[in-house]
Amino acid sequence: MTHNHHHNNEIAEKNLLLVTILNFSIAIAEIIGGLISNSLSLLSDALHNSGDAFAVLLAYIANKVSKKSPTYSKTYGFKRIEILAALFNAIVLIAISVFLFYEAYKRLINPEPIKGAIMLIVALIGLFANILAVILLHKSSEANINIKAAYLHLIGDTVSSVAVIIGGILIYFFKIYWVDPVITIILGLYIIKHTYSILKQVVNILMQGTPYNLNLNEIKKEVEKLPEISNIHHVHAWNLNDREIHFECHIDLKENISLKETNKIRLELEQLLTSKFNINHITIQFEYNICENKDMIIGK
Repeated sequence: MTHNHHHNNEIAEKNLLLVTILNFSIAIAEIIGGLISNSLSLLSDALHNSGDAFAVLLAYIANKVSKKSPTYSKTYGFKRIEILAALFNAIVLIAISVFLFYEAYKRLINPEPIKGAIMLIVALIGLFANILAVILLHKSSEANINIKAAYLHLIGDTVSSVAVIIGGILIYFFKIYWVDPVITIILGLYIIKHTYSILKQVVNILMQGTPYNLNLNEIKKEVEKLPEISNIHHVHAWNLNDREIHFECHIDLKENISLKETNKIRLELEQLLTSKFNINHITIQFEYNICENKDMIIGK
């Protein structure tokens, strides 16, 4: 299993590198094509692809750095570098979208002629390259939030290429130049919509919020079913990254038993929390009628 995971990780890293090169190539082709054709939507797609190329490159670097062993100064290791990279990617994409909205507005006020044929050819090249990139990252997209963010960027690129192709057809055959900035605005809204969900998850992780898929009341109910336990309180649950959940709590016992006897209860609790709630790292403090405040969350 470990060997298979290592092999899959190597494939993911190799594909991330290939996709980075592919995205930069698309971006360069679209910048040249956009300048020659005077197409804002093609330039915006190039800007989008450039942002995504950096996003995928960051995903590659973060994936490498996150595997470094813990140190005395970084006792959790470097896994959260993935979250920081995902945050940076999200902010860059939103900033790019806002810039594109501004440029599109200027074009709507003052429409400019566009060479539809060049726009169409370059957009078609971009579409095929983006489809290839999506195929390369598809299997690895659930590996972590950073690769998932890069994968979503690539899906956005593919959809945007289709939109630019439609625009190119309308401009080439019907000379409808206003469609260019309209497509740019649609692309920007699409980028923001898909970026928001990742940004929300990243902020929750950095704020050490309770993981969205974890129900603390359900945990309390299951833990307090154990005959030796009177109460669970002072609970903290957070993500180290998008895959690893940490959990700590105080457990009030019904009897004043020895420390050795608590070991059996601890193993039973760890088994319950791991198997039923997918919690990876568990810290339990056993007590016998010590804490005055036995609320689940401190301060409530």
